[in-house]
Order: sequence, then C-alpha cells, then structure tokens
Amino acid sequence: MNAVTLGPAGTYSHRAARAVAAEVSFRESVTAIVDAVSSGEFERGVVPIENSIEGSVSESLDALADYEVAVTREIVTPIRHALLAQDDEFEIVASHSQALAQCRNWLEEYYPDAGLEAVASTARGVERAREDARVAGIGHPDNAGDDLEILAEDIQDQTSNATRFLVVAPASARSDAGGKTTLIVYPNANYPGLLLELLEAFADRNLNLSRIESRPSGERLGDYLFHFDVDAGLYEDHMAAAVEDVEEIADGGWVRVLGSYDTEHVLE
Repeated sequence: MNAVTLGPAGTYSHRAARAVAAEVSFRESVTAIVDAVSSGEFERGVVPIENSIEGSVSESLDALADYEVAVTREIVTPIRHALLAQDDEFEIVASHSQALAQCRNWLEEYYPDAGLEAVASTARGVERAREDARVAGIGHPDNAGDDLEILAEDIQDQTSNATRFLVVAPASARSDAGGKTTLIVYPNANYPGLLLELLEAFADRNLNLSRIESRPSGERLGDYLFHFDVDAGLYEDHMAAAVEDVEEIADGGWVRVLGSYDTEHVLE
C-alpha cells in the first residue's frame, strides 16, 4: 500500500503516515492529498485534523467536505517541537502556521524580535533553516541532522501537545466497523432550533459527540455545514438510527458519512 501526506520528508504527518504504509509520497497541501486519494492516484492519505492546542485544521475540514472520500483510521501522535538553526543568530522563525501558533508564547518570551514565516510544513521550515543561516525552523528534533543545531527542545506551549490525523481512503473503502464515526452535514437551511434538532438525534440515543465543528458552506454568507465525530460505529443500531434522523432533518441539503474507524496512538 502507498500513502500520501504533507511533505517534504520529516513532517509530523510523515511520521504518522509511516504507521499506515511503508511507501510514503508527499504533497504540499491537504487539499492536494485528499484530491489525490479521491481520484485513485493513492490508496491512502494522511491529513491532520485537530491539534490539542490550536484546535481543528480548517483546510482538512473543507477538503473532506469537498471530495468523496472515506475515513478508515485515526492516528494520534504527540508533538514535540524543537527550535533548529545553524546558530543562534537567526532573524526569522519558519514553520507551518499551526506549529508557530503552538509555540507562540515560548517564542514571544525567548525570541520576541524574531520574525515569523508560515510555510507549507514543519519540514519545509527546517529546509529553510538549512538553506539560510538567518532562518530557524520549528520541527521534530530528529530533523536537525548533522547541519543544524537543536537550540531548544519541547518548546510547545503545552506539554500535552498532540495531533489527530485521519487516514483518508477512496469512498469505496468506507466501513461500518469501528468505535468512532465521522459525518458531515449540510442542511441547506437556517431556522431556529435547527442545530438543536441535529444534536437531539444523537442525545436522544445517548450517543456522545466528541467533536462538532461548523464551517462556512461557501454558498452564501451565514450558511454553514457541520462536522460531527460520534463515539459509536455505524454497525450499532442506535448510531444507524441517528444518521437516518439527521438525513431526514437535512433532506434539503446532504449528509456525507465518512465511515467508522478505530484510533491508534503512535508514540515515535
């Protein structure tokens, strides 16, 4: 099996993807990853969906809503950020926007005068540091290699920093088996009590929502779709019944069930 994830080599996504496939390829954006899986170019894709400090990854939420794909697995991995540079005379810190945000307080305390540069991935920021002595990168300490110094380790603002990754597959790989289910709902409506109706479909059956997120639909201002993570599998009768209720409530729009899956913790 081959998988595609955020590159270049050495990203946290790459570390998660190695738990999925021995052969890993790279793209520069989450949208490109999901598109490559949807088109059949790759069997699996690994995308970040949520960080314990900075919350959900908007590009991942939007890509999952825009393409017909399934989710077959969830990988949770701790995030250990280090500051990597040729020396301590750098002027700019480059990394993925999420990594910069996760280290915001630390950077303000120790390097308040350094400029911040958002790049496509943590590994791309480390590459910038290798190419330019004025730049430091934020990434996993193993990415330092022989040509960069580890100026500081564990610089994330919370020691419990962890990221959830979803393993994306073609829609045909969708499964009803697993302890968790993700679905996206576009009601194509807006009236008092709409969200309550959607939530009651799960609450009335004692189903726990571990995540609910709203995103603009892109159709018009004030129009939203909803992402739900439910702690139950589609093989369970009460979960299947809840989805039927949601589909009835959103009959003027659409419901995309991405499937049921289990969680794996990757510690490396």
